[in-house]
Amino acid sequence: MSQPQLQSQSNDPTFEDVWEEIVWRGLVHVSTDAAALKTLLSGPPITYYCGFDPTAPSLHLGNLVQLLLLRRIQLAGHKPLGLVGGSTGLIGDPRPTAERTLNTPDTVAEWVGYLQAQVSRFLSFDGDNAARLVNNLDWTAPLSAIDFLRDVGKYFRVGTMLKKDAVSARLNSDAGISYTEFSYQILQGMDFLELYRNYDCVLQTGGSDQWGNLTSGTDLIHKAEGESAHAIGTPLITNSDGSKFGKSEGNAVWLDPTLTSPYAFYQFWLNSDDADVIARLKIFTFLTRAEIEQLEEAVATEPFRREAQKRLAWEVTSLVHGAEATDAAIAASAALFGQGELESLDADTLAAALRELPHTTATAGILITQLLVDTGLTASLGEARRAIAQGGVYLNNTKVTDESAVLDSMLAGGVAVLRRGKKTLAGVFTG
Repeated sequence: MSQPQLQSQSNDPTFEDVWEEIVWRGLVHVSTDAAALKTLLSGPPITYYCGFDPTAPSLHLGNLVQLLLLRRIQLAGHKPLGLVGGSTGLIGDPRPTAERTLNTPDTVAEWVGYLQAQVSRFLSFDGDNAARLVNNLDWTAPLSAIDFLRDVGKYFRVGTMLKKDAVSARLNSDAGISYTEFSYQILQGMDFLELYRNYDCVLQTGGSDQWGNLTSGTDLIHKAEGESAHAIGTPLITNSDGSKFGKSEGNAVWLDPTLTSPYAFYQFWLNSDDADVIARLKIFTFLTRAEIEQLEEAVATEPFRREAQKRLAWEVTSLVHGAEATDAAIAASAALFGQGELESLDADTLAAALRELPHTTATAGILITQLLVDTGLTASLGEARRAIAQGGVYLNNTKVTDESAVLDSMLAGGVAVLRRGKKTLAGVFTG
């Protein structure tokens, strides 16, 4: 799971401080005392952290919000800790609907490595404010159950724990909640206390749906140490129609290119609605306020050019997958629609692009008319023949003129591109 090297970025100099910038970018949905946070973030370097649980082999777009927030605050001179939860990943934070399926320790340990590599991609490990990676299994594993209950559990009140959103949702569901998941907030609170004691960490960031877990840590530090700590909860990103961001029929958009190809990743951003694209540019890119305002004007005056969507797709895909992979995705998109040479595309990029389209598996020699039906480009063989007669069918961007034509031309990797008209595409893979 190799990643491109971190590109140099900088915070927007038009903002007074990083707090002002992240507020403008819409990254603060809820927080502890805002005035205190502004003072804290505009002062001497502090240590702050965000945690990521290895409940999957890759991070996804929701996690990208936190990764970029970590980076923005580091660019302001502060010291980030990237926590990958080797212990909390064995438990999983409570979902609002049902218990998580617990993964084996070996699986979680493997995923810890994957996520650490992804987190590392977005932080700098050089300089006076170099980032550090930590794993909460290091301080949780040696702790006995008795020590956990006596030294940490004594600070938590059950009544308060029951009021947490995730817990109350589960208590009111048919599934209920196990003691295992009920205890998750104690584990996350203990993480913040541990990092406070060992690294002088005074700020935690996370999604606003984690607010109960974030404040478990701030409350624990106050009770155990008599000191104040802070938390920032970012908004949950949704589309303008209220649908979940980055989800399509339950499938996340992953940062790992083997789970979501750079081509599919690029297309996801390119397809952003006009109503969503400016907010996405603020959150997911390092473009300046002036650049984003210019793109906002373009959306208002010339939306058909989709300038903002193209810039968004370029910036985020390059940030996650690198410029070379982004260029390959753009070239594939152009070639599929007859605006470039299909033969010039590498096999992996082409195959990834075709998997995002309706596709079928076939052998050489099959009739093109049958492929049109098999891929859903036409509803019947009769319609397929008429489409060819009307000059609207292409195989690998070459017009098909004979209704008895067969599949006899393959591209790199043993694939073919079938097109009806200008915009309706399908893929063919050889079996």
